[in-house]
Amino acid sequence: MFLAACAGGSDDADSGDGGSTDDGGSEETEDGATADGGSGGDLMLNVLSDASSLDPHGSNDVPSSNIQANIYETLVFQNADNEIEPLLAESWESVDELTWEFKLREDVTFHDGSAFNADVVKANLDRVLDPDVASPRGFLYEMITEVNVIDEYNVQIKTEFPFAPLLAHLSHSGGGMISMDAIEEDYAAMEGGSEPGSVIAQQPVGTGFFKFESWTPGEEVVLANNEEHWDGGAQVDTVTFRVVPESGTRVAELETGNAHIIDPLQPNEVSRVDSLPDASAQIQGSTSLSYLGFNTEKEPFNNEQVRQAISMAVDKASIIEGIYDGYGVEAVGPIPPGVFGYDDSVEPLEYNMEEAKALLEEAGFADGFSTSIWTNDNPQRMDTAVLVQEALAELNIEVEIEVMEFGSFLDETAAGNHDMFILGWSTPTADADYATYALFHSSQVGAPGNRSFLADDEVDQLLDQGRQETDQDARSEIYAQLQERLVEVAPMVYIHHQEYLTGVSDKVSGFSTLPNGLYQLKDVTISE
Repeated sequence: MFLAACAGGSDDADSGDGGSTDDGGSEETEDGATADGGSGGDLMLNVLSDASSLDPHGSNDVPSSNIQANIYETLVFQNADNEIEPLLAESWESVDELTWEFKLREDVTFHDGSAFNADVVKANLDRVLDPDVASPRGFLYEMITEVNVIDEYNVQIKTEFPFAPLLAHLSHSGGGMISMDAIEEDYAAMEGGSEPGSVIAQQPVGTGFFKFESWTPGEEVVLANNEEHWDGGAQVDTVTFRVVPESGTRVAELETGNAHIIDPLQPNEVSRVDSLPDASAQIQGSTSLSYLGFNTEKEPFNNEQVRQAISMAVDKASIIEGIYDGYGVEAVGPIPPGVFGYDDSVEPLEYNMEEAKALLEEAGFADGFSTSIWTNDNPQRMDTAVLVQEALAELNIEVEIEVMEFGSFLDETAAGNHDMFILGWSTPTADADYATYALFHSSQVGAPGNRSFLADDEVDQLLDQGRQETDQDARSEIYAQLQERLVEVAPMVYIHHQEYLTGVSDKVSGFSTLPNGLYQLKDVTISE
């Protein structure tokens, strides 16, 4: 195994958000919380990975989204039951099958004091679709053809075709609203030769219940309570996302009280944390997928039989039981249970080493070949790489494992410099379009999500049909066909749909994680 520079990154690519202490007469404790459990205090959240960008249009990974979702707000919000609720838009209606009109809240201001209005909505959607910005989240909104300002607080969005999951896409952190002043400053910097997001990523300005305070790359991001928030702000004074790559260190800091929340908690640490006198493990089902991807542009992974053979050589049940301690369910395809479009009748490529050997021989690789697997320093992904390495040795395939820092890992796989890689994908919209379009459409190769560099006409056609069909029953049938095709072409080994494991101090109340992996921090309190 070759270990490159390691520095965090347990999270999915996808697939997000100095205050004063309560002075109401309560006694302040040593950690800044109030003794009666009221508001205040400094929430310490130890995470594996740093953000790659604080620009909501500039990244598509869960570590970034988790911070962005606390700084920025979207037009609508998707709750834990996948229901759409008002947020910056207080109401909306479908004018016709191609047009939606949104009535905006009139009491919202950005952290820099500037106004939120229809012009800002238009500027944000125009920016995420701007080819010069080249947002990896542009696929979320590429069906939008016009954003028209009706008046100060009413805006219309027109789409190229009827798009059923539009509201779910608008709830994604990629639709977070950025201050108009920040957008204009960022464009000015671009004209001066700077990269898109150079201003916004360093000084993010949203409307969220936390506002940006500082970012020390590789170490921590600090957010402060936005006391002027239209809905009253957060309960704690600050939240610090502290990067702690070592799992054992995260647990130790939870145990000693130096951290209030740790994420991720490793499966083999759940019982230890549950046995602590003042902390426990939280388990949340997810809309995520873990997978082993192939670069289908490179030999021999441009051969469908080779991909199928490797898929059949990977014992997913052993990975779930041996590495994840049984947390999670085996994946058949990319769409998780609970996400619209999931079909449990799809037949997977079952684990069968003898059939794998026969397929590889038929493909002309009976003697095997040499290759590599890239991953980041997530312990389960590293262990999965070792298990796959051992399994492929039975096929005479010699595998070198390279572990990379998360940001570099994303950059290099987006550039197509890999053979095989282990990553994950979250589906925050709970719709099959998000679960599949960016991962497999030929227009989405690289950073948007298709790191397998798959280009398959039938897959593209089904993906296009699925996002344009308005009848939900017809959409379900399209995605059933798509899943069957994706099993056949095997651009990746669909390993499992994980469960999110976090360790939480008993001093913390009000914390939860959504099925999309995003922390809910607004109502968190710290008490003694």
